[in-house]
Amino acid sequence: MTKPKSHKQPRKAGKHEKGAKPPEAVEAQAPAAEPGQPQLPVAAETPAEAASPPASEAPAAEPQAPESAQPEVATSTEPAPEPAAPEPAAPAKIEGKRAPKEPKPKKTSALDAAVKVLAESGEAMTTQAMIEAMAAKGYWASPGGQTPAATLYSGILRELSTKGEQARFVKTQRGKFGLRGQR
Repeated sequence: MTKPKSHKQPRKAGKHEKGAKPPEAVEAQAPAAEPGQPQLPVAAETPAEAASPPASEAPAAEPQAPESAQPEVATSTEPAPEPAAPEPAAPAKIEGKRAPKEPKPKKTSALDAAVKVLAESGEAMTTQAMIEAMAAKGYWASPGGQTPAATLYSGILRELSTKGEQARFVKTQRGKFGLRGQR
């Protein structure tokens, strides 16, 4: 059994990307209609159509001049009325400067809270004891992790290996850490 030949025209190399529609087939998508209402096709607007308001929205204060009349030269000191600026169809993007956001106070990390706890206690502690003291004093609470002590332990070891002598912690015994200035 052989495959039937496709009715599609052969593709030209480099013409379209895979899955992309050719330019003439692209249409603007209508917003999803509510259930029970038929969807109407929406024609794509050109930039000239989008910039000018529909005839029903034209300002009524300006009378239409007859086509046979010649344009008048304004000689009065009164400024000529400016045409009303067309309103954008949809405020998709607001261009301009936004007010700078207030900087949020930075959350205390587990390592920073561990430094506080070790400084207040003055002695070396295990990571489990540090986690309990941080939670009791309100410096840091686990965001729901199962093993916060193991995470703190690995964070302290990572700081010790990357910063070396500039690390804030020092390993005093197996499983216990203190501050570099204390012993």
